[in-house]
Amino acid sequence: MTVADVLVSELAAWGITLYFGIPGSSSLPLVDAVRRNPDAHYVVVRHEQTAALAASAYNKFTGKVAVCLTIAGPGATNLATGLYDAKEDRASVLSLNGQVQAQYAGPGGVQEIDQDAFFRPIAVFNNTVADPSTAVKLLTRALRYAIVGRGVAQLSLPNDIQREALEPAYCERETCLSSVTAAPTDEAVRAAAEAIDGAARPVILAGFGAMRAAGAVLDLAETIRAPIVTTFRAKGILPDENEWIAGVHGPLGTPHAERLVAESDVVIACGASFSDFTGIPGEKRAVHIDIDPLQLGKHPLAAGVYGDCAVAIPMIRERVRPREDTEVGAWLAGQKQEWLNQLDREADPEAVPIRPPYIMKVLSETLPEDAVISLDVGENQWWFGRNFRMKRQRFAMSGYLGTMGFGLPGAIAAKLAYPDATVVCITGDGGFSMVMADFVTAVKYDLPIVVAIMNNHELAMIREEQREANYPPYGTELTNPDFVAYAEACGGAGIRVARPQDLADAVLQAIRMNVPVVVDIETDPKRFE
Repeated sequence: MTVADVLVSELAAWGITLYFGIPGSSSLPLVDAVRRNPDAHYVVVRHEQTAALAASAYNKFTGKVAVCLTIAGPGATNLATGLYDAKEDRASVLSLNGQVQAQYAGPGGVQEIDQDAFFRPIAVFNNTVADPSTAVKLLTRALRYAIVGRGVAQLSLPNDIQREALEPAYCERETCLSSVTAAPTDEAVRAAAEAIDGAARPVILAGFGAMRAAGAVLDLAETIRAPIVTTFRAKGILPDENEWIAGVHGPLGTPHAERLVAESDVVIACGASFSDFTGIPGEKRAVHIDIDPLQLGKHPLAAGVYGDCAVAIPMIRERVRPREDTEVGAWLAGQKQEWLNQLDREADPEAVPIRPPYIMKVLSETLPEDAVISLDVGENQWWFGRNFRMKRQRFAMSGYLGTMGFGLPGAIAAKLAYPDATVVCITGDGGFSMVMADFVTAVKYDLPIVVAIMNNHELAMIREEQREANYPPYGTELTNPDFVAYAEACGGAGIRVARPQDLADAVLQAIRMNVPVVVDIETDPKRFE
């Protein structure tokens, strides 16, 4: 066996079998090892940014690790945006990068850069294999860092070292962890319970870190009769129809979520990072539960609880004082109905071009309850956050980095993770056109996804930002190809929708098709003008 064989087999033994990337001279032994391993699956994309965004999305959807496998130099640098997305959103990704042969290292090497230096700002672990005998140890260490450190681990392998013979039985290795949990101390649980019991108007803030603890969050809400507001990334942690869900807090959120937080005397933050976008007022004290201890203290604390939400929240619920029904439940129900009525009024079923609120209303009504949604960045994201009504769907997006082009790679990753699910990419014409070359990747690997493009022929979010900053529109107009013809040329299908009365049937038709489909929706870049 070669070093490349051993590394691919080692990853398979840890259940890591999905690779995204593009082959090339400096990674040929690794790529061939993937080819010969019956458990490994290499998804060859058309641009390495797609590889990194897909790997980031795969972890956001599943909690599992995927691998980026690329060449040295430009292959590595093209990963940067997607890997930065993983870094910012704390997604575990392993990046294996070819490197030029060791004897050629230095000035003048073709496709050679100092990859250790390049990846240093991105990675939680970053190294180059200089000795075959250390390859397995460094790989398992990289994997451990990616999972425990919840970030990007990068390992560069010179081409000649990949080809070296290696006996795996004699390799030193470290033990990988499939996941990491942490239980809070009794003192922290007691302090949290006391702070909650002492509050008259507690509100729960559910963040992305609580997505796998939805049941525990609901149990706590029902015990203390507290409403639940969410961050944008945690939208859908529970169905919007749940009686305790008040909606997203922040500029895309609901007015009643904002009012509940404003009138609260303590915010119980579960896996939330208090980003500027969520906008929790700085004077609000928080009972903050997080598995990252460095998050604790970013916001004024009533109590800080270091622990996994799935472990810590049930412990806190057992200690808090159950409360009788209050007026908040009835008040919230009324406010939610008023908000739904407003969204219905905004969703004009006659307006042409089709208005975004109507698009979101139709998608809310037609997508299956268990659909998986990959959301792009731009106006489509704004309208999804504000107007889409979540049932039991799950979604992922580029959070802190906010990078356009996430939607399509995320949908590819989602379909690989959940082959039997309806997978939908909600994107704009600007975001889709950044990565549209990889629509053919979905066709190549027989990944039936629905790509709903809100086509307004503009970078509409930038146009709105210019308007708000009192600048005239400039540089935002887009000259688009025929997206339907493009989808068909790739071997997929395309449906153009220009009339609102045709939209629901088009979405349902696309879902039923067993090929990748673009639904090109002519829409309006204006908001409420």
